[in-house]
Amino acid sequence: MRPEIAVVMGAVAVVLLSMLVYRLTPQGRGLDDQTGRGGSFFLGFWVRNWFYWFIRPVTRVSLALGLSPFFYNLIAVGFGVASLVFYARGQLPLAGWMILLSGLADVMDGEVARGRGMASEAGAFLDSTLDRFSEFAAFIGLAIFFESGLPVVAVLIAFGGSLMVSYTRARGESLGVLCKLGLMQRAERMLLLGLGSIFDPALSSVFGRPTGFILQILVCIIAVGTVATAIFRTMWIARRLSAK
Repeated sequence: MRPEIAVVMGAVAVVLLSMLVYRLTPQGRGLDDQTGRGGSFFLGFWVRNWFYWFIRPVTRVSLALGLSPFFYNLIAVGFGVASLVFYARGQLPLAGWMILLSGLADVMDGEVARGRGMASEAGAFLDSTLDRFSEFAAFIGLAIFFESGLPVVAVLIAFGGSLMVSYTRARGESLGVLCKLGLMQRAERMLLLGLGSIFDPALSSVFGRPTGFILQILVCIIAVGTVATAIFRTMWIARRLSAK
């Protein structure tokens, strides 16, 4: 068994066990939004509630150590840049882990800010902006890995769509209309890229294809999903603004 597969299987076992434990708690029996952060098409309220419950020990340690939200901002960007390096070197599993860790650090930034009472508009702006840099680095790495052809076009479309998904929400929010709807938000994108990169060498080999085959498919899915989400949000927000 490949080492990356063994690590992922171990992580999945921990996740499933923790979900079972959480389901037995009073919080885990509810299906409503307990975090105030909303859900998404793929990641509903219960999964979000479980995830923030799962990382609570890390949050508490971070608060006890006096770590700042900006510390996690920098860590998230650092992992994003690391994913670029590993993609460029063709080390897909390591790049995938860097993307997942970058996403986790991004979540911890908000948790620490709220835990220390430091949540602010400046912090939210910095967090969102640095998220784009992290994502930018990952897509650059993907483009370098694929080198040329249609896969690179798919990477460009996926990155452009990702920016538009974020922009439509931000622009709508600035005009008084909040829209968190859509199929391919940041969490979904990072999970697809991260897990897809980790499993790609093994799965591509199973199908008798070169390394990167599965990742190409996932990048195409992200490209279509982000563009569709951006278009949907554009129309949804425009209608709400017109109704005003």
